[in-house]
Amino acid sequence: MEHALNNSGHQIVKMPENPDLCVINTCTVTAKSDYQSRQMIRRALNSKAKVIVTGCYAQLNKDFLKNTYSDITVIENKDKSNIINRIIQNISSNTGKFINTHSIAPLSSNLSRHRPIVKVQDGCNYSCSYCAIHIARGKSKSVPVEEVINQIKRYESMGYNEVVLTGIHLGTYGLDLKLEKSLSILLKNILKNTVIPRIRLSSLEIREFDEELLEVIAEDRICNHLHIPLQSGDDSILKLMNRMYSSHDFISGIEKILKRLPDVSIGTDVIVGFPSEGKSEFKNTGQMIESIPFSYLHVFPYSKRPGTKAMELPGEVTEALKKERATMLREIGAAKKAGYIRRNIGKTLDAVIENRVKEGLLGTTRNYIKILIEGKNNLTEGMLANVHVSGLKNNFAVGVPITNTQLSDKQSLLVCPQVIQSR
Repeated sequence: MEHALNNSGHQIVKMPENPDLCVINTCTVTAKSDYQSRQMIRRALNSKAKVIVTGCYAQLNKDFLKNTYSDITVIENKDKSNIINRIIQNISSNTGKFINTHSIAPLSSNLSRHRPIVKVQDGCNYSCSYCAIHIARGKSKSVPVEEVINQIKRYESMGYNEVVLTGIHLGTYGLDLKLEKSLSILLKNILKNTVIPRIRLSSLEIREFDEELLEVIAEDRICNHLHIPLQSGDDSILKLMNRMYSSHDFISGIEKILKRLPDVSIGTDVIVGFPSEGKSEFKNTGQMIESIPFSYLHVFPYSKRPGTKAMELPGEVTEALKKERATMLREIGAAKKAGYIRRNIGKTLDAVIENRVKEGLLGTTRNYIKILIEGKNNLTEGMLANVHVSGLKNNFAVGVPITNTQLSDKQSLLVCPQVIQSR
């Protein structure tokens, strides 16, 4: 949206700069994200800007939003791709609230300027009992291979060094296309038809790793980083969640991945406090997480989602107990993250330099380690630089940049600056 609006003559501004228009792309994964979406809407209205609201929270609560905030325009997910055209052409007086817009404030916390997101798939054919996303997004829909490649080529021309392929359910990519494709076929086409140095995958389900996909992921340009949601390590809870795999299935899948990709970084999602999760069920989850070499954990207290099957389940867990269990797992996650970083001390990793902080520069390595590069150097934001990992400090890896002449013949010589477009 930002890129398209810039190219159409609009100016991206921050909220204190009195925008004419705010576009809010909402989320409904948890009750907290619902609350944050409402906060952003109120903040935008208080700025006196015209407001467009879209995304999953808006989709599932459009009547509430229209009745509560009369001065906003709600656009459903199926029309999201037309938002830019509607802004550019101006929304007519009988369907919208604004005309002659010139500036727009991006109210988004996940915009990646140095590792742009390429959304290749939307929707979900599954029905996890705790999740409302499939209700809001509908069935899986894939972006044609040619469009994905063209978008990546545009990022190449702008000098980016990494793209992140995302989707609501990335592993089902291509199943809806006329000539049935797959994520493996998409990746092979990207590798063949683009030259961007790094391609990162977002979340994938454990059952989606067949031999063909593992073979493609092993290619050098695919980041050796996987995010594989677990959600629970207890079979009874997994069944109530309708996750369609057992704890044994998950462990076997991880073992297969590690056999092929022994140095891969694997992160996961875990939900605590799901209905009927007692002491033994939570203990099973903790023990399973301890047994798997995860490099990081995302821990979420269970949150009731209207319209989901989990809302009807007995055995509600108190908020205090959810908080306690989340804290326990986050401590395990912090230890695993530190352990993974320590295993990489002494290695040379390539990192996209993302932003400058007081201590130096922060970057993200191929295997998804956040690394702090201290002291003076010639690196700039957007560069892809080889960095020697020298230690661990405040949950970050610490490293020093390596010049081409310091690298051995077996190490990558890639240190390419990014062309930053004027914004």
